[in-house]
Amino acid sequence: MAIKHNQKLISTHLRKDWQRRVRCHFDQPGAKVRRRDARRAKAAAVAPRPVDLLRPIVRCPTVKHNRRARAGRGFSLEELKAAGVPRLYAPTIGIAVDHRRQNISEESLAANVARLKEYLARVIVLPRRSNAPKKGDTKADLSKVDLVSSLASAIPIVSSDKTIKEISKADLPKAIEGGAYRKLRLARSDARLAGVREKRIRDKAEAEAAKK
Repeated sequence: MAIKHNQKLISTHLRKDWQRRVRCHFDQPGAKVRRRDARRAKAAAVAPRPVDLLRPIVRCPTVKHNRRARAGRGFSLEELKAAGVPRLYAPTIGIAVDHRRQNISEESLAANVARLKEYLARVIVLPRRSNAPKKGDTKADLSKVDLVSSLASAIPIVSSDKTIKEISKADLPKAIEGGAYRKLRLARSDARLAGVREKRIRDKAEAEAAKK
């Protein structure tokens, strides 16, 4: 039988052994240590390479958030072509590639191409075999080179200063007397009645001239 109106529930299903199903994160301190050890192990395994990949600069979606710049999934094929990086060679030197991403503005294309060129000027590609170096490999002594463990900190993403800015009340323009709405209505009325008023003045002047 269905219950009508705003009555209390007759039968509730809250009599279960919830203490067996609830999860308390009392292992958080230990998990923190395990994550730190995992990061150290990964850095040691990929050394002297950084642990992350180079990501492009993208804007957050929607008008509300697009003033903030963040790291994207990967560089587009157009950006790689403009920077002179083959798309199959890019992942082998630590550059993330996203073949689905499209460039819809010249500003983002130029910023990411400059980011790629900055990375290529600083990256050191070691030969797989020291006795058989290939084209593009760098002959450098690692003991004399500054190594980085994270590209996000070495080549950070900085938001440009070309977006909307907030101003203080002191910088606001002075208020319009009577309000902006009234000012606009008066301007609209003057523009609509300009011909009528000119005709009225002209007729009045002609009437006075006829009396003389």
